[in-house]
Amino acid sequence: MPYTAFGAGQTQFKRAWVRETVKAYREQSFWEKFMGTGPNNIVQRITELKKTEKGDRAMIGLKANMKASGIVGDNDIDGRREALETYWVEIHTDQLRKSVASKGRVDDQRSVLDFRTEAKDSLADWRAQVNDEMLFLAASNISFAYNTDGSARAVGSEDALTQLEYAADIAAAPSSKRHFTFDGTNLIAGNTGAIASGYVPKYGALVDLCAEAKMRGVKPLTINGQEVYVHVVHPKTFARYKKDADFRDVLVNAGDRGMKNPIFTGAAGFTVDGILFHTSNKVFNTSGATTKWGAGNAIDGTRSLLLGQQALAFADIWGSGDWHEETLDSGAKNAITLSQYTGVLKPRFMSRLDGDTAQDFGVICLDYYL
Repeated sequence: MPYTAFGAGQTQFKRAWVRETVKAYREQSFWEKFMGTGPNNIVQRITELKKTEKGDRAMIGLKANMKASGIVGDNDIDGRREALETYWVEIHTDQLRKSVASKGRVDDQRSVLDFRTEAKDSLADWRAQVNDEMLFLAASNISFAYNTDGSARAVGSEDALTQLEYAADIAAAPSSKRHFTFDGTNLIAGNTGAIASGYVPKYGALVDLCAEAKMRGVKPLTINGQEVYVHVVHPKTFARYKKDADFRDVLVNAGDRGMKNPIFTGAAGFTVDGILFHTSNKVFNTSGATTKWGAGNAIDGTRSLLLGQQALAFADIWGSGDWHEETLDSGAKNAITLSQYTGVLKPRFMSRLDGDTAQDFGVICLDYYL
């Protein structure tokens, strides 16, 4: 007698739902368009563990530009070779999970919504949002204890993100030569306590910022043979840029470049002096913070980001994540859990251009009045 085995296709069904979830997650992620496995990406995705003396670890290799001028003519090259500045940095990793459950089979029967479909959308959105927020916070040197608007992160019955193995790797402040404030006229050393209402963005800030990045060896992305930095700012910051007369004049001559590249997706559509603008509400700001910036800790500010190669490292060891379905309450309730095994790091290296001090490799933070 032939039998119909509904369970036989469950593995295929699971894979199909994982693919759908990953697709939705990547479509919703701000940082996804900046990710790739090679160094010519803002976020270098690490998908494999590297064997080390201490076991298998997630590692990222950083290679600074060569500095010396070379050997002329037939001059002897022996003993005059330049050592490559290569650094291997470990990315700590940890598991993060999210689970949802249906109310029960009676409610499922009454509902016009399909629980699995709704779970897919909600879990994909959760994964996109939590990873985006951690990457923004890491790039800005803000603890995972906070949201990107500076408010304390709600935990509820779940765990604090500060318990993640890699949360402690987020430095308390940007490195000394990668942090600036614009006082309305000039770039000055980063100082959140100095922020005032006149510290608004202008075209001159971009000119100085790009010069600092090149001077200090922050490597731009190479896109279609052209070098590009990405400047991620809060929408209010971008609005203030557009109010500056010099910035508006530059926009008249700004042309579209390399628009087929993914990093142009969602961009402002032009480059200014080799800088491509992106905006996001998740750019760190103090609008929700109890303690703000400036005089009396009472002035709102925001931390814009200038991004080059290998600005961030994102270990994504499981790739698609793990999708697990089960029943609870003697089979009366359905539950779905999405798990990921990831790590986030803002790499630092010993910079010869900055007096052999430890500096952020590919990010410059720029603080403005919000």
